[in-house]
Amino acid sequence: MPAAERPSVPTPIDRPRRLRRTPALRRLVAQTRWQPSDLVLPMFVKQELTEPAPLASMPGVQQHTIDSLRRAAEQAVTAGVGGLMLFGIPAERDAVGSQADHPDGILNVALRALKSDLGDATVLMADLCLDEFTDHGHCGVLTADGAVDNDATLVRYADMALAQAASGADLLGTSGMMDGQVAAVRAALDEAGDLDTGVFGYAAKYASAFYGPFREAVDSALQGDRRTYQQDPANRAEATREALLDIAEGADLVMVKPALGYLDILSDVAEIGARAGIPVAAYQVSGEYAMVEAAAANGWIDRDRAIVETVTAIRRAGTQIVLTYWAVELAERFATGALD
Repeated sequence: MPAAERPSVPTPIDRPRRLRRTPALRRLVAQTRWQPSDLVLPMFVKQELTEPAPLASMPGVQQHTIDSLRRAAEQAVTAGVGGLMLFGIPAERDAVGSQADHPDGILNVALRALKSDLGDATVLMADLCLDEFTDHGHCGVLTADGAVDNDATLVRYADMALAQAASGADLLGTSGMMDGQVAAVRAALDEAGDLDTGVFGYAAKYASAFYGPFREAVDSALQGDRRTYQQDPANRAEATREALLDIAEGADLVMVKPALGYLDILSDVAEIGARAGIPVAAYQVSGEYAMVEAAAANGWIDRDRAIVETVTAIRRAGTQIVLTYWAVELAERFATGALD
């Protein structure tokens, strides 16, 4: 069509693209920001290992010996990562998870080692759950007919809380999704005169398929599933109820797990946390990590960009803290300005 016959096109008045023109402009106006101190590195330590054991389903992640754990923790702290979340894998398991609160249990030994090495240079967190320590793989004590006994489990959680606090944990991650778990842990600590150790409430933990690689990481002995105590992925409002309960019971922080499939839940809980003045975290779980790594290994996605994009999305939903297996890599990339 001749130019004279073409319909006129209005000249745009608003031009948002002006602020996207260069990397420097994009950085200047970015609405979601994060830094290494917002990240927490989950770590696995296994009793009786003589060498670190790489995980096939989580490339770059491994089960540590005490010695390799100490080295990796030092690297994370030097990189600027904000905290460490420890999971222990014992050599022996039983029905009540006896090694979970034993002074010489692997998790408590590891906590003492890292506290000795790092002192207050990092925030040392411990997974307060029985699933790694029981021979049936559930997060609590079982009844005679195989159901998880909520209230009997709270007694074990109280014992674990005292052991982990004595071993040097700054925050106790109540990940078992038992009713009343935060109150039980807080009461045990307070009655022992420990007013300083904090409770990191896993307020909304869903019964998710995305925990698959984690089962390899902790040598899970799970029989059945955890749907009677972890939340139904179909439910949204229930997460609000759980978060409010954890805060009322004394949680110092609250968590949503998993992260990427639950950004709406993160947003809801972040609003609750903001009103209550409670920090909110999210756990970018093993399956989320594994999917990105697998797709990148096949050349289907840009790995480096995907990692940054996923963490940014989690922060954008309103969380202040992100637990991610990429914490050290991201911190080191942040330091060199290689995140763009």
